Amino acid sequence: MKRGIEVTVNGTLHKLSIEPRETLLEIIRNRLDLTGSKLGCDQQVCGTCTVLLDSLPVSSCSVLGVDAHGCEVLTIEGLATDGELHVIQQAFIEQGAFQCAFCTPGMILAVKALKDQIPNPSEEQIRHFLAGNLCRCGCHMEILEVARSLL
Repeated sequence: MKRGIEVTVNGTLHKLSIEPRETLLEIIRNRLDLTGSKLGCDQQVCGTCTVLLDSLPVSSCSVLGVDAHGCEVLTIEGLATDGELHVIQQAFIEQGAFQCAFCTPGMILAVKALKDQIPNPSEEQIRHFLAGNLCRCGCHMEILEVARSLL
């Protein structure tokens, strides 16, 4: 039995009729055609599906769409403004903090959440915010450097 939800994604309100079992990731990718968030592990371990839900990083593969009712979601597609990359996106490019880029959207959103919530984070706080995101290419050191340079 479908349920109606209202969720704001990247500043746009969406009224959707969804199955109770649909995840936020499925809604974002399949219904809204925002494919920056990826399905990696499907177990809330890798971070490739990270989005900001009411400004907090979450694994969208593990959040039911019905639980996002009334919430604001920011995906990697919503970070750039008027065709200009966000400063975090630009820093990842300039500092080469990616290789295959599969993990990059989740990493960028985790850094954004950290920057928004903790103005002057410690090394431990930076590592904590990035802990839920895995880079299989081994770019963790470059990603940490970008995070340090921005915060």
